[in-house]
Amino acid sequence: MKLLLAGDTMLGRNVAERLQTEPPEVLVADEVIEIAHEADLFLLNLECAISARGERWPDPTKPFFFRAPPVATEVLTLLGVDCVTLANNHALDYGPAALLDTFDHLSAAGVAWVGAGTDERSARSPVVLEHEGFTLGIVGVTDHPAAYAAGPERPGVAYADLRHGKMQWLLNTIGDLATDAVLVTPHWGPNMVGEPVPHVRATAQALRAAGVSLIAGHSAHVFHGVADRVLYDLGDFLDDYAVGPGLRNDLGLLFLVTFTGGVPERIEAIPVAIDRCHTRLARPDEARWITARFRQACSDLGTSVIEERGRLVIQRTAQ
Repeated sequence: MKLLLAGDTMLGRNVAERLQTEPPEVLVADEVIEIAHEADLFLLNLECAISARGERWPDPTKPFFFRAPPVATEVLTLLGVDCVTLANNHALDYGPAALLDTFDHLSAAGVAWVGAGTDERSARSPVVLEHEGFTLGIVGVTDHPAAYAAGPERPGVAYADLRHGKMQWLLNTIGDLATDAVLVTPHWGPNMVGEPVPHVRATAQALRAAGVSLIAGHSAHVFHGVADRVLYDLGDFLDDYAVGPGLRNDLGLLFLVTFTGGVPERIEAIPVAIDRCHTRLARPDEARWITARFRQACSDLGTSVIEERGRLVIQRTAQ
């Protein structure tokens, strides 16, 4: 079974403006769509609400608010996205009404979601995807902001205080899953850092000890290295974000993970670039930069990377 993983996907603001007048195909190059269709299952982090309603979350210190129009689901269906995680710091940017609309629009498009819900129980509940008899349990969680956490009778996201190791509900949820493989997709750590911070590394160790098959993180907006079935950060996939000159959040990777018998045996990282609300395959000069940075990030974590036909490969990550 092949699982494709993409990082932060923000379909609001300038991306939304393009969607109002142009078809979804203008946002993603044909070559990227072809890669997406190589996969049996596709998961990404949807970093916005999908709604035409709602009011901005009343936080005077929050700088960014992301909301996409209902037509944004056509981008997800074009790519063949099976599931999105909403456990992040933008799902409630336009309040509970917009979050509830997001559920409705995703459901209508046939896209599953994890990491948010109408109440705490549903927000923390896993999603199980199936392909030809193979079952993948997915759990979404975010370590910020606490104010977005779902309550017993309040819509919101699946929050855990990972900074202080408070994740018992998360470990319980993992333990209750009886699927061929378990994927945890956490939105963790600060933005624009080049490597996983200490609490992220500690959380990854705890999740792996709990039996998680694969961890696919996001939040930094730049890709990190891979070690012991942990993809610490997937980076950005589609957005209109300002570009950091050093870490280059406009240059990233798609991750294609091949499972054998419930174990992620092979990870292929495919260089991509975001160019004015448009995601395409990286040009040779861009790919060289991505390759050098990814090799070093993985090496720092004790992981070797080989190159095969323009893809960066980590083989037999399970020990």
